[in-house]
Amino acid sequence: MSTELSDAMASPPTEPSSPPTRRTFIATTTVVGGVALAGGLVATPPAFGAEEAVAAQAPPVSRVSLTVNGVRRTVTVDNRTSLLDLLREHLDLTGSKKGCNAGACGACTVLVDGRRVNSCLTLAVRLEGAEVTTIEGLEEGERLHPLQQAFIEQDAFQCGYCTSGQIVSGVACIEEGHTGSTGEIREWMSGNLCRCGCYVKIVRAVEQTARGK
Repeated sequence: MSTELSDAMASPPTEPSSPPTRRTFIATTTVVGGVALAGGLVATPPAFGAEEAVAAQAPPVSRVSLTVNGVRRTVTVDNRTSLLDLLREHLDLTGSKKGCNAGACGACTVLVDGRRVNSCLTLAVRLEGAEVTTIEGLEEGERLHPLQQAFIEQDAFQCGYCTSGQIVSGVACIEEGHTGSTGEIREWMSGNLCRCGCYVKIVRAVEQTARGK
């Protein structure tokens, strides 16, 4: 018997290899992944230092100077701060009320350079050098503004929440010359809502003040 024939008879035929099972595949990939991590093939991003983290979270701020009720004020505020929040939170002038905070009710009305604005929609940082008048700035010493006095005489308020905005808006309405008739007053005061329904008396107070001007 030849050597080749003997070797062939001694060794059993090799069976074809079967495809890997799911368990084998998972085990293999787990081992390979562990080796990659151990070998430093996966890099971790560098962590922020404390200073970088604080800088990334801090909002942008600006310094703004404006005149409020005749007094020059300079403050540093978040760029997103509204004029209303500047007045209430930074300057402690809480007469201007935060109602809807969306410019729909007029409770926050103030005068900026003589024109009425909704302070909740006005960014403070855009008012550099402006002159702002709030309800607190209408008095002259101990003497009420004529429209403030007219509101008392006409009983033109109930809960009082909208009153400061109504008065400031009424002052502007008179200064603008929009008091020719009851209808005109109603039209030009329509941006100021009174949920207590004191509109008739509010109009009467504006009319009284306009006549006495």
